[in-house]
Amino acid sequence: MSSPLPSAEASKVTHFDPTILHDLPTALRREWLETDGLGGFAMGTIVGANTRRYHGLLVAATEPPVGRRVLVAKVEERLLAGGPACELGCNEYEDAVHPQGHRCQEEFRLDPWPVFTWAHEGFRLRKSVFMPHRQGLTVVRYDLLDAPRATWLHARPLIAGRDMHHLHRSSGDLNAHVEHAGHRLAMQPYDPASRLALDFPRGEFRADGVWYYNFHYAREQERGLDCIEDLYSPGEIVWLMRPGETVWLVLSRDGAPAGFDGEHLMAAERDRRAALAKPFRNDAVAARLAAAADQFIVDRTVRGVPGKTIVAGYPWFGDWGRDTMIALFGLTLTTKRHDDCRAMLRAFVGEVRGGLVPNLFVESGDPAYNTVDATLWLFVAIRRYLQATRDTSLLAEVWPALRESLEAHIAGTDYGIRMAEDGLLTAGDESTQLTWMDAKVDDWVVTPRHGKAVEINGLWYNALRIGAFLADKLHDAGAARYTALAKRTKAGFAQFWHEAGGYCYDVLRPDSPDAALRPNQLIACALPYHVLRLAQRRSILAQATAHLLTPYGLRTLAPGSDGYCAHYGGDRWARDGAYHQGTAWPWLLGPYLTTWFDVMGVTDETRQEARVLLQPLLQHLDEAGLGSISEIFDAEAPYAPHGCPAQAWSVGELLRCWVQYRLGA
Repeated sequence: MSSPLPSAEASKVTHFDPTILHDLPTALRREWLETDGLGGFAMGTIVGANTRRYHGLLVAATEPPVGRRVLVAKVEERLLAGGPACELGCNEYEDAVHPQGHRCQEEFRLDPWPVFTWAHEGFRLRKSVFMPHRQGLTVVRYDLLDAPRATWLHARPLIAGRDMHHLHRSSGDLNAHVEHAGHRLAMQPYDPASRLALDFPRGEFRADGVWYYNFHYAREQERGLDCIEDLYSPGEIVWLMRPGETVWLVLSRDGAPAGFDGEHLMAAERDRRAALAKPFRNDAVAARLAAAADQFIVDRTVRGVPGKTIVAGYPWFGDWGRDTMIALFGLTLTTKRHDDCRAMLRAFVGEVRGGLVPNLFVESGDPAYNTVDATLWLFVAIRRYLQATRDTSLLAEVWPALRESLEAHIAGTDYGIRMAEDGLLTAGDESTQLTWMDAKVDDWVVTPRHGKAVEINGLWYNALRIGAFLADKLHDAGAARYTALAKRTKAGFAQFWHEAGGYCYDVLRPDSPDAALRPNQLIACALPYHVLRLAQRRSILAQATAHLLTPYGLRTLAPGSDGYCAHYGGDRWARDGAYHQGTAWPWLLGPYLTTWFDVMGVTDETRQEARVLLQPLLQHLDEAGLGSISEIFDAEAPYAPHGCPAQAWSVGELLRCWVQYRLGA
């Protein structure tokens, strides 16, 4: 069984034994993730069966950090030593599981990357999978730990070559030509972005060129999507191994680097990951979350300038402005990665258009700017960066764009974003979704929040206050103006208070305010500059605790409200219909706990209560996306996880709160 998590520390090594590995339905819910710092990744289950279209041993970012292609979906291994072959692979088909290598798997662990061990009739084979940082490689190491005699290891690569979001079937369009020279094979099954190479020192390639049909991806079926795929294999790679020997397989787009040294790469990557934990030597939870944080921080070159960004979630999200600005406090500042944070801020500031930060960088083409909150979160992120680093040299560089942004919001900019006479920010119309509650299916706006949204105006007040602070630091004449406008905004914010309910309206519109109890007001409560009185924040906290708090996050809508959904699942319409209509989000525990400690004080007693509150999430580190935190959970018991199994702001806000409030002390 996976080792339990004690209250103040997490297990250093995630470990599963046959009690889980042989229980296939349970094992298939545990997923591992390796990332390369470029947007590429490798991902699968602890028994090797792929259950998502996104699972693969080499999912390469062809235009880092996007343009991701599933090049090598998996590698199937078998041992052959004179008798019947021992099949180590595991695959789900619509009506069968074949082969059933999980039955001879004796261990899976993260140490710090995925390590599989199989045992059969005196043979023990260990397989380790890791991605060296920023090299675009997946390295697979095989160790024959024990054997009564020499044995042949056969490894069969299964090729997809497709965009990661789309499945495909066997096709005559596939180019089966293989370039084979020495211990390397290369092929380009489709367009140039599908090219791949496999290096296998000491191995022999035996070509056969066959299709494998009807792989079934259960998690895609749950999401109401296509779930059947065919994969192509150019042949098998074979090594003769003796007890104690090691062989290597390297997957890449362009081939392993000259002079490939697997031992050196593995040692260097182990040292790099160990260094991530150094700021948290006495806090195993923070150290483990810092390792998770590392997976989201990737390279992005903007207009020829190298920079950094945050992948919002694995496996299917790219980098989003809102998610980056919210998550970077935990992922970079809490982990002392100040240079990465600065690079992210510069990258996004450099993309400001019409006073707005991109909502997301799309797979190809220009960024999308359909957001009202990403830009406002940028102001908060810069304030947090300055607080953490005292680095004022960034101010002169970013201030022109920040000033432009403030003026654009005041005068009016895209998507109807403008400051009204009462000082509040209004945005959007009936057809737009501009806040983080942005689900929209065709023309159906699931959670209408056009008008004056509560957290948007908390953020707007903070942007004005931060703008005034920065202007004053730089002796800009706008400081007094932004201070005056902030006072008007704060006065206007009083309209949000719902006296009868003891909380804030969610959205103000000319016809009537939206009195639905949602967690967005907690975001306004948790920002650096308070726009609500202490008594109001205390009342909001009480209402949120009573109606929104779950063991894994905050519900997005109180039970009993019109449109409330207790469970998330089904096709796109059902899933998006529940996304912000009750579904619980772990990242919201960040503003909840910030408000909690603000109202209740930071004491030994309140810290202990917070530790108890976070125990389910700490246990969750071994229950879905191993070592990470899922995107969302059902709103009611048993609170099943859904969405991305590794989400940046889920990890970032948990890590921020854990360290900021010294919960591991």
